[in-house]
Formats: sequence, C-alpha cells, structure tokens
Amino acid sequence: MDVSVESPGRRALLKGGAALTVSFALPLAATRAALAQPAAAQSNTFAPNAWLRITPDNKVTVVCGSAEMGQGVLTAIPMMVAEELDADWALVSVEQAPVDAAYNNPMFGMQATGGSTTVRAHWTPVRQAGAAARQMLVAAAARQWGVDAASLRTERGQVIGPGGRKASYGSLVEAAAKEPVPEKPALKDRKDFRIMGKPTRRLDSAAKINGSAKFGIDARVDGMLVAVMARAPIAGAKPKAFDEAKAKAVKGVRKVIAIPSGVAVLADGYWAAKQGRDALGIEWDLGDHADLSSDKVSSTLEAGLQNATAIARETGNVKDGAATSARTLSAQYDVPYLAHACMEPLNCLAWVRGDEVTIWAGTQSQGPSQGILSQVAQVTPAKVKVNTLLLGGGFGRRFAPDFTIDATLLSKLSGSPVKLIYAREDDMAAGYYRPASRVRFEAGLDEQGRPRMLRAEVATPSIMAASGFMKIPENGVDSMAVEGLADHLYDIAHQRIAYGRAEPGPQVWFWRSVGHSQNAFFIESFIDELAHAAKADPLKYRLALLEQHPRARGVLTLAAEKAGWGRPAPKGRHRGIAMAESFGSFVAEVAEVSVGQDGAIKVHRVTAAVDCGQTVNPQTIARQIEGAIVYGLSAALYGRISFKDGRVEQSNFHDYPVLRLNEMPKVDVHIVQSGEAPGGIGEPGTPPIAPAVANAIFAATGKRLRQLPFDAEALKRA
Repeated sequence: MDVSVESPGRRALLKGGAALTVSFALPLAATRAALAQPAAAQSNTFAPNAWLRITPDNKVTVVCGSAEMGQGVLTAIPMMVAEELDADWALVSVEQAPVDAAYNNPMFGMQATGGSTTVRAHWTPVRQAGAAARQMLVAAAARQWGVDAASLRTERGQVIGPGGRKASYGSLVEAAAKEPVPEKPALKDRKDFRIMGKPTRRLDSAAKINGSAKFGIDARVDGMLVAVMARAPIAGAKPKAFDEAKAKAVKGVRKVIAIPSGVAVLADGYWAAKQGRDALGIEWDLGDHADLSSDKVSSTLEAGLQNATAIARETGNVKDGAATSARTLSAQYDVPYLAHACMEPLNCLAWVRGDEVTIWAGTQSQGPSQGILSQVAQVTPAKVKVNTLLLGGGFGRRFAPDFTIDATLLSKLSGSPVKLIYAREDDMAAGYYRPASRVRFEAGLDEQGRPRMLRAEVATPSIMAASGFMKIPENGVDSMAVEGLADHLYDIAHQRIAYGRAEPGPQVWFWRSVGHSQNAFFIESFIDELAHAAKADPLKYRLALLEQHPRARGVLTLAAEKAGWGRPAPKGRHRGIAMAESFGSFVAEVAEVSVGQDGAIKVHRVTAAVDCGQTVNPQTIARQIEGAIVYGLSAALYGRISFKDGRVEQSNFHDYPVLRLNEMPKVDVHIVQSGEAPGGIGEPGTPPIAPAVANAIFAATGKRLRQLPFDAEALKRA
C-alpha cells in the first residue's frame, strides 16, 4: 500500500540527511518491513524460487543477490546453483537481483556484501534452490513417462530415464512448474561435484574485456546533471564561506547546493562540475578537530593504552606467568589510518521523482540502502529501487551509505536526476578510514624459550561505534578492534589481552580484513620476536605452539614446503613467514625479500597456502589471494593517512601510492583440499603479508620494524 508523504521543506530535508550520514540503524528496520518483490516470471518460465529461471530453450538464468566487486560472486553463486541443478554450464547466465528479502545474506540478516561471507553464507540455501528445481524436473519427467522418479538421473540439463530416454530441462518447464517445491531437498556429496571445485572461467570476464560491463560510473539517464562535491575535510567540519557566483560562472555549471556533508556543484558534465567545485574557494570551520595532527593521533592512542581495561581475553594468571618466566620481552607496534583507495571513484546516480526513488550504484549494501534512502527522500521503502551495478573496488568502503545519501539528497533538492562522483581527493580527505592502532606486548619465556605468559594492550578507534548499526557490548570490547589478536591460536597458558578505546576524531570504517589487517601484523611479528629470542626456527616455533590446530599447522607446513623453507634462498634474499585465521579460513604466506643498500625493500616472491574449506572455484581463490597480497603489500610499503592542522595530508595516488606492476612479486597459491565448511576468501589473504615481509626484513637486516608502512630510512641506517 502506497503512503503519500508531504514534500518536506529544504531545512527539514537537510536535517534528516545529516542524521542519516552518521546512523542507519532505524532504516535497516524499515528495510525489513517493506521490500519490493522481484518481477514475476513469464508463464513459459520455470522459476521455482528466487534464485533461478529456466526457459524452454534450455537456458538457465541464475539471480545473484550479492554485489560483484571483483571477488567472483557472479560466477560462484551460479556454480553453486548449477551444480545441484545438474545444469549444462554452457547454458548458464547470471543477473543481478533486485532488493528483496529472498536475497538477504543469512549471516547478516540483510541484503549486503562484505565480511567474505557470500559463499559461506549461501552455501546451503543456494544449493538447495538448485536441488529443489532438479527434483521438480525429475518429478515432472517421471509423471510424463509413468515411471518411478528414483529410476531417473540428471546430467548436463537433461533428465535421463531407463533405456537412455531423455528430456531436456527446457521441455519440462511447464510440467515442472506444477510440481510442489521441496522444502529440504537432498544435496550432493562433494565427491559427485561436476562443476564446483573445478577451475572455471568467470561469467563476467567477457563483458569486462569488451567494455560492455556496466560499472556504477557508467550509469546515465537523459537530463541528468553531474555533481562534484567539496566534502568536509574532516568529520564535523562545516563550510564558513564559499563563492557560489564564481562556481556558477563556469560554463556548464547549473546549481550549487550545500548539504550536510559539503557543498555540491551540479553541471552538465564532470569536468564543468569539478572546475566549478574548484572555483568555490570554500573556507571550512574545522570545529573540534582544527588541531588534529598525527602527533595528536599518537598521543590519543597512548592514552588509550593507558586506559586499556576492557578485557578481551583472560586465561590463567599473567602475574603468575610472569613470575615463573625465565625472561621477559616487550615491544610496541603501530599502524596508521588507511584509505580504501578504490580504483573507481565513488559514485551514485539518483533520481527522485515524486514519491519514487531510483538509484544506480556500485554498492555493497543494497538492502540497507533501500531503507536509508526512503528516509532521505521521505518515501516508503517499497518506492526505492536500487539498481546494483559492478563495483570498481569495494574493500568495505562501498558498504557505507554516504555517497548514495548525498546523491539522493541532491536529486531531491535539484529536481533532476543527479550523478554524484566523489573526486578521489575529496574521498581520500574526508573518507572512511581503517583505524590507526597501537599495541604493547609483554611476554614471559621459560628456560626453553617457550612463551608462558602474554600480555597485550591494544588501543584503536571503534568501528562498531562508528558503524551506526552495531553496539559495543557491555564489557566494552569492540570485537573488530581485537579480532585476530584476542582469538589468536597460539598455546600460551597465561594471557591477558585488553582493549582501550581511543578516538582521535577521523571517521573509521571496515577495511579489507578489518581488525585482522593490523592485528596479524602485531601478533605474527611478535611471535617471530619470541622465536628469535628462543634461538628457534620461526616455522618450528609456530608449529610447536599450534599442536591443537591442525589446519593452521597445515597451511604453515604447505607454504613453507612450497617456498623452500629450510633451503638457501637465492643470493641476497631472505624469507619470512606468517599465518592468520580470519573469516573462517587459514592462510600462511612466505615472503622472499631483499633489502638494498639504500633501504629499498623488494618483495620477489610470495608463496601462499590457503585452507578455506570446501571450494567453489579454485581460480577465484587464487586470484583473491593474489589481489589481497597486492592490497596488503601496498599498505605495508606505502599506506598512510596522516594529519596536520586538522586536514589530511594525502590526496591521490601520487602521495598515497599503491603497488606498481614492476613491484609485483611472483605469487604462488596452493589450496588445501578440505572437506570442512567453506570459509571466506576475499579478505583472508591480506593479514599475513605485512608480517611475513617484516619477518623477512628482520632475517635480512637484523632490524625489527614495528611500524607500518616500513621505514626504508631505518633500514638504510641498519
């Protein structure tokens, strides 16, 4: 039922938009309450559930509810459906789903993509969708032929009966549609898989190669204006003054609109909008963050360490452990804020027409967007249509709603369809960052060098608090701040790991592998320090502490074996090893590194072993590990967001570099064959790379680098 809503005044609309930029807990509830239904299937189409359609020409269309940002879901979901359906893979295609509760991520309870969850969350329901359809097709054939369904089998899109009788799926669609939908169809044993587990070319590759694939930034509608914003340079900043006349004097500029997140210039095209934005000459009131600097970030983190009283893990008694240790070691590690640096700038095309809203965007959070934007435009959620386009990099950044909110506000206020593009400089300056973090370790070793005690205090901003839809539990521990550290796998009898929330001011957000990205660097570097203190081989030292964790031991052993651990490295190169469990998967990486006389670090080779349980597409797994290594190496070698006088010092790839082609190491990926439940793969390759390289640098120079990005000058002095 449609609900008419009186058009709000500009002031009320902007006030509502400001609230939505920092919280979207309420709109999530609205999303679940009213959801648009998928379009009805045609009468000659077999559509037993939301996930697939079969037409008389034998073509199978799989509908994918997750966003494709390079991680391969537009192939993985169809492979899972097609496996249980026994489809002919050559006749399978994929479409992006609308927003609908049928496509909710079971691990999130909403239609969203993140946390390396798509395959592991949909492992059962999506396969059941294919299995149910297959069972209905078999039942239809059995009824037509007058035989027992148990006597029939399926293969490559056909039902096969006694004596070799065959019926294509396309010929059975009308009859199958009349069969009851099984509630719990039987699933295949993995030994019978014909599609899953086999290297498979991605369904979206051809379109990306020939240019027909549509990313968010490709969206166009007639009459649209392009918007570029002067975004607030730090959270809470507000414009004091800007020259609207100068902006409008630029040819092609149509409007200048101030909204809570900044000042937007709307023009006929991007270049005019950008020139208009640059002409604004905007002056900012930086508010409480006018004195923000990297030194202030450091002092805030230090205060967080001093107040780290929220206990994330406590076993045994660290005082007793320290008292009975033969020696103790301590160390402090630091990492900076990081930007996501997506290659495709953030963008959204929004069109508010009366009580209807339509957006075209590469977003990781289609479901929440529907509820959020319904409140921005003050319409019912069912009146918001979200068209999910391909993402040119997400890494968690496109889970945030800010760019869709801003585009919708601008369309509502201007009365035109508006395509908003965040210039990289604006997004990097006022974007959502991976938190800066600091940890202080103390460990006690016995006479053999084995750790008896581990104490750690970690200080970092809270992503849970910043998210707007999660709450820090009563114990005060943000689980994302300590993940990978509080739940590390090493066998140490006495442990106390505490969290101190530290909030220097910048907005923080999910970044590829979230807390694991820094905490693996912390713990894996420190474990290496302990191994060195014990005069032990770093691999053997780890294995001895992981006797209760065969999967962790398995990836360490495999990576070491394939990397040639224990054998001499090529002249001038040294190896380091690290392991991390994250998102249900285990990854170990061995980095082969050289350090020049000028301190320059060269990573020549990375050998990775991954145990992600049962697999769908090994090609995707290898590519995701490779991509995660690139992402993590970029952060380890270069990544830093720093602050001075309330502003970010970086603006684009010239001063926020990423790994270049000539710097790319050779990467070997080895997948453990496993019958375990599937784990995630989009993020787990990132956490081990920084510590693996740091440990190799120590092996090469004897210098322990405890800060990211790595300091080449320190190595030059070494």
